[in-house]
Amino acid sequence: MVERPKFETWSGLEVPLVARPGDFALEYARDLGDPGEYPFTRGPHRTMYRDKPWTMRMFAGFGSPEDTNRRFRYLLEQGQTGLSTAFDFPTLMGYDSDSPRALGEVGVCGVAIDTLRDMDQLFAEIPLGRVTTSMTINGPALVLLGFYVALGDLRGVPRAELGGTIQNDCLKEFIAQHAWLVPPRPAMRIVTDMVEFCSREMPRYNSISVSGYHIREAGSTAAQELAFTLANGLAYVEACRERGLDVDDFAPRLSFFFDVHNDFFEEICKFRAARRLWARFMRERFGAKREASLKLRTHAQTAGVTLTAQQPHNNVVRVALQALAAVLGGTQSLHTNSLDETYALPTEEAATLALRTQQILLFESGVANTVDPLAGSYYVEWLTGRLESEALGLIERIDAMGGMVRAVEAGYPQREIALSAYEFETKLARGERTVVGVNAFSSSQAEPIPTLRIDENVGKAKVRELTALKAARDSRAVAAALEAVRRAAQGNENLVPRVIDAARAYATLEEICNVLRDVFGAYTDPGVF
Repeated sequence: MVERPKFETWSGLEVPLVARPGDFALEYARDLGDPGEYPFTRGPHRTMYRDKPWTMRMFAGFGSPEDTNRRFRYLLEQGQTGLSTAFDFPTLMGYDSDSPRALGEVGVCGVAIDTLRDMDQLFAEIPLGRVTTSMTINGPALVLLGFYVALGDLRGVPRAELGGTIQNDCLKEFIAQHAWLVPPRPAMRIVTDMVEFCSREMPRYNSISVSGYHIREAGSTAAQELAFTLANGLAYVEACRERGLDVDDFAPRLSFFFDVHNDFFEEICKFRAARRLWARFMRERFGAKREASLKLRTHAQTAGVTLTAQQPHNNVVRVALQALAAVLGGTQSLHTNSLDETYALPTEEAATLALRTQQILLFESGVANTVDPLAGSYYVEWLTGRLESEALGLIERIDAMGGMVRAVEAGYPQREIALSAYEFETKLARGERTVVGVNAFSSSQAEPIPTLRIDENVGKAKVRELTALKAARDSRAVAAALEAVRRAAQGNENLVPRVIDAARAYATLEEICNVLRDVFGAYTDPGVF
């Protein structure tokens, strides 16, 4: 007999047996408003999914650029409506496939991208002016943006027509994922250069995706995910204002990325609270005037950390519930995880089933017919307010420390996340949290499933290709382009145009990143717990 857990959210917020009107203060115009109206609690757009369904943006990337291109085109044929690129670990860390640091890792956890030629192969037969592309990369985001813009230039696609998102959230890396390139302050300079460039030349492109996903995957609570993500966003806005940019020129193209965890109502309320908090910050703290500047637009992904290797078919149910929460919470795009991701990158069959989960929600469930159908529920409004209050308290503490950059340098969010992760694992070990198939309802029978295996020859082939490219390119042009990047980094010139020039000369990812490392230095996590 499995004991029922305490009556609290997955993050540990105690919940009432029944919520009543007197449990919270709510004024419709002040706290809710209609969808598409300030403070956007009920959604950033008036008609939401009636006019434009959420983008089904499945995360994909493995092996060579050609391998991932085939998966991209397959998913588009199956009804996916946007691309999302996963890079291998050497690429995420700013190293080429021929680096000693890349040995055994090329193409294993994502696609290997070393040069503009790889970018061309990755997006072969894909119309860059019509299909929006997301790239999940942070430390070397500047270089990948340079490759992407250079590719658009080569194909004759006007920069103003390039649509998509680059994650480019350096603060999240220092807090949670640890795939950084340079220390926090120069990293903020690079992010600001990218925002400035995109706001002027790429009006359809989101130059930052402020990402709570990895904060939650590292072990934070829902309120911490909400607070630390918005605090990161506030830091980026402040940095851009210090650069002299008008908030209404760049804020409309800031986007967000949240995790969707197991607690159905907590996750729905997290999205609603996020929109309300962001709208108020943008209007009251930064004086934003444009309605688009006040709207928090977000991508969402079901929680990888909740998937289990035990009884992996249970993951299909988890993902379906999490996806439903994301939709009821009002996400603008969605990735649904595959059942096999605790073992390997998704097989084609598993990725198709994950995509079909979204399609069934959209076309069969009826949840997209009306906007924010849970609004007015006493419990939903109470929990939205509770999460908002919890998050606001954390943000105020970060403000008192001097902002998120100083908080990161002091190790504050890192410590808070580590403590929450420890508390959750303690509850799991004591049986206060039930994970079906893991600490309850377990089975001694294995459930073997097919898994995707990366050909070990991918790395060898990539090294051969890179060696040939280096021998054939104009080495003087490469050296001149890299020196121009160095001068820009040492001064105040915007780095993006110089990196685009280096990409055109076929400078490699690692060569450009090494210039940045040389100029800005390395970073070691303070490791304070």
